[in-house]
Amino acid sequence: MDANIILLFYIVPLLFGTLLLTSFGSTIGASLSANWPHLESTRRQRLLGLNVVLLVGFAISVHTLWISNKISEGGAVCSSATVFSCDDVLGNIAYNTDPLFGQPWGIIGMLAFGVLMFLANSISKEPDSLWAERYSKYGMYLTLLGLPVIGLLISYEVAMGKICQYCTTAHVANVIALFGFWTIGRMHEHGDWNDDSPNETSV
Repeated sequence: MDANIILLFYIVPLLFGTLLLTSFGSTIGASLSANWPHLESTRRQRLLGLNVVLLVGFAISVHTLWISNKISEGGAVCSSATVFSCDDVLGNIAYNTDPLFGQPWGIIGMLAFGVLMFLANSISKEPDSLWAERYSKYGMYLTLLGLPVIGLLISYEVAMGKICQYCTTAHVANVIALFGFWTIGRMHEHGDWNDDSPNETSV
């Protein structure tokens, strides 16, 4: 299957999660509430959206690592004569390893999104815990730390004259996750967090 078509399997859920983090989440939650009544809650919509975005980020990080390994074995995944070529970017050892630990960026992405998924899922399971607001701040700080890394990786792509479409999608997922953690943090600050029924089931 074409690599760009496979990419749609990441982009579609990423868009779904993003919409849940915005005002459109209320419309989506209302349409899904017949089967999942807890999605009428704004905070449940936001938390589901955040978890979906982070899951996409983790999955696509795994995929980039797989592409790197495939290229190292002499294979080709999404080579192209155009500016969009994940093979040229992920197959470049000089650029596809982090400067501190010498590990492929796919592994770094997996670790980062894994930690963020732990934070978001913990909040989802126990949203009324005293540490829930603190975890949302941790998530926001970690995604903020990811921005300079994204800037570095984009500078690599500029130097090569190629764009890795899978990497770009992971970068976008980090930025959306930053927005998501910021959003739930704002809900805490504005007193809009405790809007669920006592008998609600967790997402």
